[in-house]
Amino acid sequence: MTLAKSFEPADIERRWYQTWEESGYFAAGDDAAKDEAFCILLPPPNVTGTLHMGHGFNQTLMDALTRYHRMRGANTLWQPGTDHAGIATQIVVERQLERDGISRHDLGREKFLEKVWEWKAYSGGTITQQMRRLGSSCDWTRERFTMDAGLSKTVTESFVRLYNEGLIYRGKRLVNWDPKLNTAVSDLEVLSEEEDGFLWHIRYPLADGSGSLTVATTRPETMLGDTAVMVHPEDPRYQHLIGKMVKLPLTDREIPIIADSYVDLEFGTGCVKVTPAHDFNDYAVGQRHNLPLISILTLDAKINDHAPEKYRGLDRFEARKAIVADLEALGILEKTDKHKLKVPRGDRTGVVIEPMLTDQWFVAMSKPGADGKSITQKALDVVANGEVRFHPENWVNTYNQWLNNIQDWCISRQLWWGHQIPAWYSDSGKVYVALDEAEAQAQAEAAGDTGTLRRDEDVLDTWYSSALWPFSTLDWTPDWPNTPNAMLERYLPTSVLVTGFDIIFFWVARMVMMTQHLTGRIPFKDVYVHGLIRDAKGQKMSKSKGNVLDPIDLIDGITLDELIKKRTFGLMNPKQAQSIEKETRKEFPDGIPSFGTDALRFTFTSLASPGRDIKFDLSRCEGYRNFCNKLWNATRFVLMNTEEQDCGIEAADADLKFSAADRWIVSLLQRAETEIAQQLGEYRFDLAAQALYHLVWDEYCDWYLEIAKTQIQTGTAEEQRATRLTLLRVLETILRLAHPFIPFITEELWQTIAPMAGRKTGETILLAAYPVADSTRIDAAAESQIERLKALVSSCRNLRGEMSLSPATRVPLIVAAPAAEQTELASGTAVLKALAKLVDIRFVETLPADAMAPVAVLGNIQLMLEVEIDVPAEIARLEKEIARLESEIAKAESKLGNASFVDRAPPAVVAQERQRMADFGNTLSMLKPQLAKLKTS
Repeated sequence: MTLAKSFEPADIERRWYQTWEESGYFAAGDDAAKDEAFCILLPPPNVTGTLHMGHGFNQTLMDALTRYHRMRGANTLWQPGTDHAGIATQIVVERQLERDGISRHDLGREKFLEKVWEWKAYSGGTITQQMRRLGSSCDWTRERFTMDAGLSKTVTESFVRLYNEGLIYRGKRLVNWDPKLNTAVSDLEVLSEEEDGFLWHIRYPLADGSGSLTVATTRPETMLGDTAVMVHPEDPRYQHLIGKMVKLPLTDREIPIIADSYVDLEFGTGCVKVTPAHDFNDYAVGQRHNLPLISILTLDAKINDHAPEKYRGLDRFEARKAIVADLEALGILEKTDKHKLKVPRGDRTGVVIEPMLTDQWFVAMSKPGADGKSITQKALDVVANGEVRFHPENWVNTYNQWLNNIQDWCISRQLWWGHQIPAWYSDSGKVYVALDEAEAQAQAEAAGDTGTLRRDEDVLDTWYSSALWPFSTLDWTPDWPNTPNAMLERYLPTSVLVTGFDIIFFWVARMVMMTQHLTGRIPFKDVYVHGLIRDAKGQKMSKSKGNVLDPIDLIDGITLDELIKKRTFGLMNPKQAQSIEKETRKEFPDGIPSFGTDALRFTFTSLASPGRDIKFDLSRCEGYRNFCNKLWNATRFVLMNTEEQDCGIEAADADLKFSAADRWIVSLLQRAETEIAQQLGEYRFDLAAQALYHLVWDEYCDWYLEIAKTQIQTGTAEEQRATRLTLLRVLETILRLAHPFIPFITEELWQTIAPMAGRKTGETILLAAYPVADSTRIDAAAESQIERLKALVSSCRNLRGEMSLSPATRVPLIVAAPAAEQTELASGTAVLKALAKLVDIRFVETLPADAMAPVAVLGNIQLMLEVEIDVPAEIARLEKEIARLESEIAKAESKLGNASFVDRAPPAVVAQERQRMADFGNTLSMLKPQLAKLKTS
């Protein structure tokens, strides 16, 4: 097969992915004879979403692990699926209806849900198709959706079970409330950013007329719901007032002065208003002091009937203006200060979130179960005893801190799209939780409760169904393990969860809790926590900043005009759009070129180092596209030198005459195989990618191919045959080694190289054996010999550069070395002559006394090109180099003379510093006489 002159990824990617998927190569392994099983769960993206850089990064790492373990021979499952994304999906469909002048209430629940399912059918496959473009080798035949019939059944069954165990209950609690969506939202759906605001200082008169207390608030409208004023119990300014009453301005109520250590003595006046129904901290204070809860807002954030009549019906912010004006008119608004404050806003709507007292369903996080342990304690235990391990380990602290301070989990949402809560209410107000309405009706009849049942209209938080993901996707039933289930038995617990640190609370911990409680197993053995992708400057990628990159655009390329159009689409602010266009033109004057999937994947893996933030620099993509081109061209070189040639495929290694270079590259290959296996085992994708890059680019392509070319041109038939075999087999192994990182190019090249190397044992590299190091093939002597040869070549090239010799000019070389070493050095003569552009090499024990040319020093070896030199220029060069060496020696002496450095630094570092000083000294001892000779010539 003849390879094209250049690597063009588009056709290769389309062709091979289609082949892989249609051939069933991604199918879950079901070989009962295999001991090892590897399973990874796709964090389910929103069904209506599109691929972003975070997805691309996360999924590349998951696919690399999956391909790696599949090639290692494990039963392997990458379980894909999507999330119904309750709020996000409902908003999308409601906005579509709004364009037609229709609301969901106009349609009614049943018709509205039909519209949502239509939208899901239309757009639900977008992100999974984009995943295919990334090369994701998921078992698509097992794709799941959180509202599939099977998963919905699991949601219902788990809810009923937890309710019957007393771990799910309904109660009136304070929750994050989005007044526009009219639903409770999770903390993850609330974005708190610093904004400019005000701090209003208000005097609250003492009820006995003896004075007043001044409180400060950023939300004066909530004072209508105050039920106390709070001071610190040890504050001497107010101890005599504890237990007295104040008049609540603008109302006819009196409220008590209470003492609580929550108050910060140093902040403001030391007096704090307490509004338990509208602030989470105040709610906790109210519970401690048995304060009444007075809600003064409707669910759409208007003042309700619990407030004075003049404010009723006003929007909360209109009420704020009116209240501030009335306080000022009464002369009790002491002052108003500008103030920076964190404002919580809904991530989907942008409106200010209100803490709202509503009836919701909760999971009891700290209530002991039948075994005496809460689901929270079980989740803490499995991490403490090492059953679940975090990588990096420091994320355990984040996990533990949240679980040790956990509150009951609000799992209900006031939406229509989602899993409707399986609870029915009778006319008498009793609740019946059941698997279906018939069962609920039977419960009611058994209780003598007659009449029509009404189902709870709320749905479950999306995170509830996501918490069941590790076992719901594997077709769990409550009677397992009594009823056999091969998938659960083989793949639960899964092997590793790959996720960002931002959802350790919301998803990771909850999966541990729910899976452990409902199945008795952990959901995964390892949690690999990676950072979040940001732009090259470290800024979060966002539509408003205009710095978003689309992985598909990096794969296919995009023109400047199309990129600007994408980045400014939908922006309402013309100045913002102009600013984004200006920055985009500056950063991408020619648009974004096509890098192909493999280059993007290699970029992602190389960036996967420990840390919270990952800066994505587009120039890295260019570098790894060059890497792919390098690998492609290397393969073409190998083909040109091996096709229709005797490559020793059938010969035994013992019958072949391998050179030191052949043994050297095979030895480096073993070391790289060991390194990559170790780094992937520790989830250091960056170091694994670095080891692969170094082997392929720096050693195989830059050195071995050049050496091999010389060996084929000058060696004996036996030597040529051994070199051809080494070229083929090392390249074939490299392709398998690289496949998890860059799957498309490696498959394309492997199909050609593997048969020639005598190693094509199947239809696809995807199922070929992953390379495993053979320690018996590590050859330290060959490594040392070739490293010296490389140093000789580099030194000659440096000399040529110093003397400005044309690459086309071949010159003689004199090598001064001890007689005992000359034989080994002479064995590399052919390579040294070819790579250093030499016409001849002469070995001597000492350089000629009258030699004036520059000399390169390698330990006890000196190299000199036999050419005429510019004496003044050479004197200047030597003086500069001697000054540099003396400076380096002085630095080393200073370090080594510092007792603190010698005592505290690792011994290897100290030894390295001593060796550097010795090497500098040896070089200096050779250069000084050379300089003196030039000056006296």
